[in-house]
Amino acid sequence: MGGVVLDEGPGGVKAPDGGWGWAVLVGCFVITGFSYAFPKAVSVFFKELIREFGVGYSDTAWISSILLAMLYGTGPLCSVLVNRFGCRPVMMVGGLFASLGMILASFATSILHIYLCTGVITGLGLALNFQPSLIMLNRYFSEKRPLANGLAAAGSPVALCCLSPLGQVLQYQFGWRGGFLILGGLLLNCCACGALMRPLLGPPKPQDPEKNPGGEQREEKPKPKKKPLLDFSVFKDRGFLIYTIAASIMVLGLFVPPVFVVSYAKEMGNEDTKSALLLTILGFIDIFARPTSGLIAGTKWVRPRCVYLFSFAMLFNGCTDLVGSQATTYTGLVVYCIFFGISYGMVGALQFEVLMAIVGTEKFPSAIGLVLLMEAIAVLVGPPGAGRLLDATQNYMFVFLLAGIEVTLSALVLASGNFLCIKRKQEEPEAKLEMAVTTAEKQGLNGGDQEEEEQEETGRENGAAGVEGGRDGVTTDSGEKNGGLVNSETSL
Repeated sequence: MGGVVLDEGPGGVKAPDGGWGWAVLVGCFVITGFSYAFPKAVSVFFKELIREFGVGYSDTAWISSILLAMLYGTGPLCSVLVNRFGCRPVMMVGGLFASLGMILASFATSILHIYLCTGVITGLGLALNFQPSLIMLNRYFSEKRPLANGLAAAGSPVALCCLSPLGQVLQYQFGWRGGFLILGGLLLNCCACGALMRPLLGPPKPQDPEKNPGGEQREEKPKPKKKPLLDFSVFKDRGFLIYTIAASIMVLGLFVPPVFVVSYAKEMGNEDTKSALLLTILGFIDIFARPTSGLIAGTKWVRPRCVYLFSFAMLFNGCTDLVGSQATTYTGLVVYCIFFGISYGMVGALQFEVLMAIVGTEKFPSAIGLVLLMEAIAVLVGPPGAGRLLDATQNYMFVFLLAGIEVTLSALVLASGNFLCIKRKQEEPEAKLEMAVTTAEKQGLNGGDQEEEEQEETGRENGAAGVEGGRDGVTTDSGEKNGGLVNSETSL
C-alpha cells in the first residue's frame, strides 16, 4: 500500500508519461472542474427557483445533493461501462447526457422536473465523464502520475472560481432558464474532452507465417479468460479495504466546513459579501495547493510513502477544523480558510493517487467505482447530519468540531492500518536486492586490488613464456591475450 506501482497499460503498453498524455491531462482538468464545481455553481440560481416554484431553500438544496449522489453513487455502473466499451465512448455519451439534462431543465414547470433533469440526468452525465478521465490519466502517467493528479485536481477550484461568477452574470442577463440553457451548451465541452481520451495501443503482434506441411495452421493457444466487468477481488486486498474505510470516514466531515463557513461568518455579524469572500480565499489557496502537493508526492523519497503523506494531509485538515471551531472573529476565520485551503488541496490532490498506487492500473476502474459508491453514502449523511446538529445546538462550534473529529479519525485509521496490517511484499525483495548489490559492489571494491595484482603476475608469466616461445620460432597466443607483454621484435 505504501509502495509505488509503475503501471503498464492494456496489452503491456508502458505509460508514456508525456506526449499525448498532456492532452489527456487537459481533458481531465476540465472534467474534474465541471464534476466538482457544477453542483456548487448551480446554487447561484436557487433564489430564482424559490421565487419561481414557491418552494423552500431545503427543497432547492436537494438539486446539489442529487448531483453529488449521482456523481459518487453511480461509480460501479461507470466501472462496468468502461470495462465493456472503453473510456472514450463512455465519456462522449456522458457529455451528451450532462448537456441534455440542463437543456431539458430550462423548460421545467416544477421543482421535480429539475430534480430529474439537472440532478439525475446531468449528474449521471458528469459521473460518466469523471471516472473514465481518472482511469485514462492513470494509464498515460506512471512516474509523473502524482504531478498529473495534482494538476488535474486543480481543475475543481479553478472551475468554481469561474462558474460561480458566470452563473450570476447569466442569471442577471437571461434569467435562470436562459442560464440553464447556456450552461447546457457549455457542458458539451465534455464531449470534446472525451475525444481527447485516445486509447493506448500496443505494438502490432508479428504474424506467424510457419504452417504445417499440410497447409494447416498450428494449434492456437487457449484464449485468456475474459476480464470481469466489475472486479470484486479488490476487496481481498487489505490495503484497499483500509483505504475505503478511511476515505468513507473522511468524507463524512471533509465537505462540511465549506458548506457552513459562510453562514458561520454571517452569524458573527459580518456582511454577506464579506462572508462570501471566505470561499474565494479558500478556493484561491486550493488552486496552488493541489499542484504543489502533487509535485511533492512525486519526489523519490516521498512517493514510496505517499500513503503517509495522505494521512498527514487528512490529519492537518482535521486539526484545522478543530482549531477553527474556536474562531470568534472574522480575522480568525480568514486564517482558518487559508490553512483549510492548503489541507483541502493536499487531500484533493492525493486521494486518487494513493488509490492508484494501491490497486494498480488493471484494477483501478473497478476499485474507484466501488470506493465512490461507499463515499456516496457518506456524502449524503455528512452535511445533513451536521445540519441537524446545528439545529439542535444552535452553535457552529460543534459542527466544526464534529467535522474535525471525523477527518482526524480517518487519518489515524489509514496511517495505523497501513503501518500495522500491511505486509510490504514488493518493497522487501527490492530492499534485499539493493543490499545484495551494495554488498557485491563492496566486495568488488575490496577485492579489486587483489585481482589486479593477480592479473599482472599472470601477464608477466605469460609474457615470459611468449619470449621463450619466440626464441624457438613459436608465437604464444596466451602471451598476447593475457599478458599483453610480448615484444613484437621477438615474435615471428
